[in-house]
Amino acid sequence: MATGRTHRPATRSRGIPEATVARLPLYLRALTALSERSVPTVSSEELAAAAGVNSAKLRKDFSYLGSYGTRGVGYDVEYLVYQISRELGLTQDWPVVIVGIGNLGAALANYGGFASRGFRVAALIDADPAMAGKPVAGIPVQHTDELEKIIQDNGVSIGVIATPAGAAQQVCDRLVAAGVTSILNFAPTVLSVPDGVDVRKVDLSIELQILAFHEQRKAGEEAGNGTAQQAAAARSDATDQGPDGDVPAVMPA
Repeated sequence: MATGRTHRPATRSRGIPEATVARLPLYLRALTALSERSVPTVSSEELAAAAGVNSAKLRKDFSYLGSYGTRGVGYDVEYLVYQISRELGLTQDWPVVIVGIGNLGAALANYGGFASRGFRVAALIDADPAMAGKPVAGIPVQHTDELEKIIQDNGVSIGVIATPAGAAQQVCDRLVAAGVTSILNFAPTVLSVPDGVDVRKVDLSIELQILAFHEQRKAGEEAGNGTAQQAAAARSDATDQGPDGDVPAVMPA
């Protein structure tokens, strides 16, 4: 069943680039915060700063939505929230299943942001028979034997995998065979999926390794700057010395 692809290139009917799609949730988060403070309009510069992008890129992204703002006024916050939510498919309820209810899976189940962002945790699934029936975040855990029935009964198209790496591909295959077409993968492994299935991978260890790289580079730059400053000080001391290397005596005026 698996083809070796880890994801399929997105083909969007309105021609919105994938990089723009990846930034839309950042804009939505910033706009939602403004909406909660009852801010009616926002300039591209203010919104770009809040989202962590430059304003030219923001204006280009919004042009794909057909939203150009009003000169001297900016963008209507509530309308942009609606536009982006509609584009991201968040104006409907998306049932989600989480497979693997260990520490990470339980933490995801307890995350309060799903419901407010258009997602509903339809089921929690685990392979451990001892977990069956135990409530996590108010939802009883169900055994993996029921996975296919759960997906069909709830019309699930999005699955979250939070299992150990060794079990992730088998779980992925079962999810796909049952009709799931989008997967958020927290397992530390690369999944193979057929065409038509999207996979987003979240690997905390990789993110930490990238941060470690930047920390190491900053430490190297600081060490280099310190060496350069010492060399400059040495050159300055040599300039102040006399021909024999002695500091010249101060001559009376």
